[in-house]
Amino acid sequence: MELSPQEFIFRSPLPDIPIPTHLPLYSYCFQKLSQFHDRPCLIDGDTSETLTYADVDLSARRISAGLHKIGICQGDVIMLVLRNCPQFALAFLGATHRGAVVTTANPFYTPAELAKQAMATKTRLVITQSAYLEKIKSFADDSDVMVMCIDDDYSSENDGVLHFSTLTNADEREAPAVKINPDDLVALPFSSGTSGLPKGVMLSHENLVTTISQLVDGENPHQYTHSEDVLLCVLPMFHIYALNSILLCGIRSGAAVLIVQKFEITTLFELIEKYKVTVASFVPPIVLALVKSGETHRYDLSSIRAVVTGAAPLGGELQEAVKARLPHATFGQGYGMTEAGPLAISMAFAKEPSKIKPGACGTVVRNAEMKIVDTETGDSLPRNKSGEICIRGAKVMKGYLNDPEATERTIDREGWLHTGDIGFIDDDNELFIVDRLKELIKYKGFQVAPAELEALLIAHPNISDAAVVGMKDEAAGEIPVAFVVRSNGSEITEDEIKTYISQQVVFYKRIGRVFFTDSIPKAPSGKILRKVLTARLNEGLVVAN
Repeated sequence: MELSPQEFIFRSPLPDIPIPTHLPLYSYCFQKLSQFHDRPCLIDGDTSETLTYADVDLSARRISAGLHKIGICQGDVIMLVLRNCPQFALAFLGATHRGAVVTTANPFYTPAELAKQAMATKTRLVITQSAYLEKIKSFADDSDVMVMCIDDDYSSENDGVLHFSTLTNADEREAPAVKINPDDLVALPFSSGTSGLPKGVMLSHENLVTTISQLVDGENPHQYTHSEDVLLCVLPMFHIYALNSILLCGIRSGAAVLIVQKFEITTLFELIEKYKVTVASFVPPIVLALVKSGETHRYDLSSIRAVVTGAAPLGGELQEAVKARLPHATFGQGYGMTEAGPLAISMAFAKEPSKIKPGACGTVVRNAEMKIVDTETGDSLPRNKSGEICIRGAKVMKGYLNDPEATERTIDREGWLHTGDIGFIDDDNELFIVDRLKELIKYKGFQVAPAELEALLIAHPNISDAAVVGMKDEAAGEIPVAFVVRSNGSEITEDEIKTYISQQVVFYKRIGRVFFTDSIPKAPSGKILRKVLTARLNEGLVVAN
């Protein structure tokens, strides 16, 4: 009789805790409102306006009533096309209270990218800023989509655009009671998953309550958010990292969230000093800017007790450099994904910063299981063996919107979500990321799907075939570069291709280099052999022409 392969399943060294997944997200986040009623909740770094927890709760309930008044029902989708601002948080919370679903979009997306996401999610209302109105109205006017602007000085002049005050001035007592089930959707961020085009990630109330609780509830030496903290939120709130791990974790904890609209290193130092930021969440490009800045010594940054990085791996040398700049802070690196929130985090398990291992992502979060599987056989692997990282638990998404095939490829029949990342777990239960199966390019933490750019390239009449891969870049981590096969007789240039792409995509998806080639290496199945192209880049075997 053939024995089944041994299962090596890894769990947190911390005990599981009861997670109140019966609570809707809004009720869960504000469950301790009576304790934090008068404490600062949201601080606008641009204007210094501070909203207490009581202010935020009241505004959210008014927005919920206002959404009801303009015809937004439970289950309807609202798209936020906003840079970091208090209105983003208030709109998200108000929609959550109403039982609506929020899809977040990068405000720098092109009109075509925004229209595609709005159509895929059947968006009923877009809330945005005047700077982005034109590209939104270009598709909203042709579909039954309401548009709303948050700018105080915006005058609609009968252009059909609503003002955010329509929601914030509503009577909170008119917000209808809604029965929200744990399985109901609450958020629809977009991710490219392990491969292919961007897809809507269906996150339920249970999913988000679980991911927040795993980080901030109960006795937890990993916990990096407390009620007395001031959390820096310079990372984009439309990204799950900031939305989940900063904003929502901060509110659940009773902390103050300092909202910074855009990254500028000197302004960041000023705000950290002014508001005595205690927890700074960064991505590697911001860490690099901090390390390279000659201004660090001019500011008092001693309030920072914890630095957390995520969204992309941080090298050991850079980790050591930032610890030298902020010797008083504990350093930790988190690992997660849109489809399942934080999967592992290394924070203060040992109180001394020097005890954090360079490159480690920490241990598995509580109330979840992780395994490492052989990419060829699918067998689970023991410690110190590299394979694909898989996660299981109530944190795992419901699936991809209108894409059951992609869902089945990502979540297997036993409920394991296959991340597409390659890593191993060491003897201390710490996770290390060493590679990735997935095709995604990470530009400053933003996802770039090669398939999306390849579809645009191949659509050009002077291009017969194309492939896109990531090329290492010190500032960005990776930049997209294209290998292009010209059509017969074509003399299309690198600059023409770059311009063609830049007119259709957000800035971080733009092609950094173009390499012309006679053919694209492919497997017999037709799949592009990206490793071959990446090897050419790494070995310097390509020349742009």
